[in-house]
Amino acid sequence: MPQISFFYGIYILMNFSDHNPPHFHAWYGDYKVTVSINDGVVKGEMPGRALRLVLEWLDLHREELMDNWMRAQRGGALEKIEPLK
Repeated sequence: MPQISFFYGIYILMNFSDHNPPHFHAWYGDYKVTVSINDGVVKGEMPGRALRLVLEWLDLHREELMDNWMRAQRGGALEKIEPLK
């Protein structure tokens, strides 16, 4: 699963040809969540502070994430997305 961003110990990843709805994966230590790009629905568990950072990053990069989702569905190379600063 390609890593598309990394910040504050949080890995952001996206699978190729993954199932709908459009989403990405966030890993923080032993915690893993799946986050819907369109509505921010989270599946899984992650400490509150880390999850807030993931959702803040999502709000800043939703369009880029959708572009990557479309690339991934076609099997194309994914673009790195700027980390949260």
